[in-house]
Amino acid sequence: MENVIDTLWHEYQRTHFLLTQRLSHQYPFAIVTAHNPRGLLLNPSQNRLLDRQLQSKIQQYKSPYRSLIGAAPDLSHMEKSWAVFINKEQALELGREFNQHAIYYVNQGQLSLLACVDSAMPETEMGIFNHRLRLVSELPEIGAYI
Repeated sequence: MENVIDTLWHEYQRTHFLLTQRLSHQYPFAIVTAHNPRGLLLNPSQNRLLDRQLQSKIQQYKSPYRSLIGAAPDLSHMEKSWAVFINKEQALELGREFNQHAIYYVNQGQLSLLACVDSAMPETEMGIFNHRLRLVSELPEIGAYI
């Protein structure tokens, strides 16, 4: 199991983010998904159901949020995600609730990867968030990619 986590951790560090407009770096925000819990690939309907549940939970924070896509650099894998203006502890709790191995956190424009459950995995600095950002006119339909 550890090799699976190590492989996923490496893949998470390659992620790019598709957004329809830039996000302000004035306040820190988290990037969280509900897709493919525990790294298990689910079908599009299962992922859509989990995504709706996550969005409902996010709305309870009464904080700004925005839809985005987390993607492999070659776009071979994409997951619907949410940028949510909440603190790091709330973000980790949200990731745990939706059985995610990790979440992303952006603070002062710097992107970090944080493990939700494995405390042995160190917080990993990934550099400037805008370097991982791809602006698109609309978010792609990702059902075909999962």
